[in-house]
Amino acid sequence: MLAGGKLTELKQRLLFVLGALLVYRIGTHIPVPGIDPVALSLLFEQQRGSILDMFNMFSGGALERFSVLALGIMPYISASIIVQLLTKVHPKLEQLSKEGASGRRKISQYTRYGTLVLATFQAFGIATMLESQQTGGMQLVIDPGLQFRIATAITLVTGTMFLMWLGEQVTERGIGNGISLIIFAGIIARMPNAVSNTFRLMKTGEINIFLVLVLVVLMVTVVGFIIFVERGQRRIPVQYAKRIIGRKMYGGQSTHLPLKVNTSGVIPPIFASSIIMFPATIANFIDVPWVQGIAQAMTPGSIIYNLIYVGFIIFFCFFYTAITFNPVDVAENMKKHGGYIPGIRPGKRTADYIDRVLTRVTFSGALYVSAVCVLPTILIARFNVPFYFGGTALLIVVGVAIDTVSQMEGHMLARHYEGFMGKGGPFKGRR
Repeated sequence: MLAGGKLTELKQRLLFVLGALLVYRIGTHIPVPGIDPVALSLLFEQQRGSILDMFNMFSGGALERFSVLALGIMPYISASIIVQLLTKVHPKLEQLSKEGASGRRKISQYTRYGTLVLATFQAFGIATMLESQQTGGMQLVIDPGLQFRIATAITLVTGTMFLMWLGEQVTERGIGNGISLIIFAGIIARMPNAVSNTFRLMKTGEINIFLVLVLVVLMVTVVGFIIFVERGQRRIPVQYAKRIIGRKMYGGQSTHLPLKVNTSGVIPPIFASSIIMFPATIANFIDVPWVQGIAQAMTPGSIIYNLIYVGFIIFFCFFYTAITFNPVDVAENMKKHGGYIPGIRPGKRTADYIDRVLTRVTFSGALYVSAVCVLPTILIARFNVPFYFGGTALLIVVGVAIDTVSQMEGHMLARHYEGFMGKGGPFKGRR
């Protein structure tokens, strides 16, 4: 139990996260004016299992209802990708990234500007495409025209900017990464609907109970595999030399440098999905044969889609790892504190060794992420099961849950609480 039942900092952070996610879920149910809900529902029924359905999953069902948060957080993620790429090639941005907190604030400001530009472009594009859409003889937009396009664009852009601000507030005042938690909440919120749809398909005879049991076993196995690998580390032994300062002796202990198998976490599949979804979604609305052929080829589960998806996942695994982990800096810090890897000279040799090990570990992690994201999609697509049972959603949900629980445990241990693994916690064990 937490001390005295008082509203501790951890409780405050948890309540803030829950309140922010509640606000987000309320926002996904506020529709944009001027859209026929019956025609919109029919359109999404026809798009089940398509790239549009995948976009709807990441928006937490907001796109399906065409709510004020229909664009979701993807414009912000896309802007973050662009800014991070530019940071590696643009000298001014690279210098800003090395200036500490002030530089990071400036880069965050550029990311916000980029989000505004991308969200505006996407919002106008979606509003224009919706005006030309007809489903079942019904016009999707009740009163098309310039006024509808401007009003829709302003509403959608405002919703995205609000989500971006909300995610930043959750990161600062709550627990975990705010952007990841928003995507996590959107996926979790759709799971009851996914279960009910599965039972409906089972009642109508489209799938049998044996297949449902196989899918349940598959999901449990994948979840267990994800937890196992996410906890996996490649430990490089590090020895610190003894130093005598005054009358005291320091150092001499042995430790290790942990390299996670999946250093980049859930970022690669999110980044890869956001890049693939945007052009494919636009192509899906353009009534030109060769463009429609591209949209069909980019349907989740197709060979072309899977190859591109795996390629982007591997790229972003290496890219994000390179941004967050610099072997040269690690080697220099070890050298300054008298640390060395047994059998490896300090300095450049150590940096090269760490880089080689990190490359192998990252490649293994990239293959693991690709397998989790693509293999279930291939298997599920063959049996006509709802797409949101795919591996990407599971990886995001499990990865974000593990990261959030770890941060909660860190907060509790830092304040001398027993934590989840303590005697008073729900998971009894070592303190």
